[in-house]
Amino acid sequence: MSATRSDSSTHHLLAIKIGNTNLGFGVYGAGQLLYAWRAETCAEKTADEYAALVLPLLESVNLAPASIQAAALVSVVPPLTDTLREFCLKYLHTDPFIAAAGMKCGIRIKYDDPRALGADRLVALVAAKANYGAPAIVIDFGTATTFNALNRHGDFVGGAIAPGLNMSAEALHQFTAKLPRIQVAAPEHALATNTRDALRAGIFFGYVGLVEGLTARFKRELNESDARVIATGGMAALLKPHCPAIDIVDRELALDGLRILYEMNVVKPK
Repeated sequence: MSATRSDSSTHHLLAIKIGNTNLGFGVYGAGQLLYAWRAETCAEKTADEYAALVLPLLESVNLAPASIQAAALVSVVPPLTDTLREFCLKYLHTDPFIAAAGMKCGIRIKYDDPRALGADRLVALVAAKANYGAPAIVIDFGTATTFNALNRHGDFVGGAIAPGLNMSAEALHQFTAKLPRIQVAAPEHALATNTRDALRAGIFFGYVGLVEGLTARFKRELNESDARVIATGGMAALLKPHCPAIDIVDRELALDGLRILYEMNVVKPK
């Protein structure tokens, strides 16, 4: 979280990323991310309960709700889209911009059905193109892990989706009789001498191989050996020291993409 302080007379944008596992909140002022927070996703919570979470966070950094003049959100949990929109309307008195198929994004989408590309993937691509240029490969380590490619012209040309690290670990526990549930961590050795460490080694280093292998294939198919690899999502920092293919970790990529899309789609040019 930034140490920058703001008074209630300044106008701000609240960006909200609704993921299957976590929510991300970011406050922008003058195009800069000032504060960011994360919370566990809970589809059962009401707009009032989210107000009880978010408003104290704003107050903790001396931001009055009235200073939030706009909001933008992207969601992969449809029930929470309506809940967080209700929160914005009721407590911030603003109708949020909701990232969705068909919005202006500045990226040509070369998908069989362009409208089928998830808005969460597109939001990250928009920020990657704006902040780091193209060609690029964007990896989002969430509940699922998505790999998305921009060619040298900045067009989205395809990607891949894999189970996330935690999902992989949980699946081994759920679908076997004797394998325990483990917390994913980077083990010291691939050659494990007990079951728990063997699970950690297989899942973690297997995932490193997945990341390295897919990014290498993407670069070959793009014919761009120097394509920059940008990682985001909860597991990005854990994997980065073990994945030479990852060039940059940017945890707030989606929040920044929301800011850019809000400016593209809502803000009127002066």
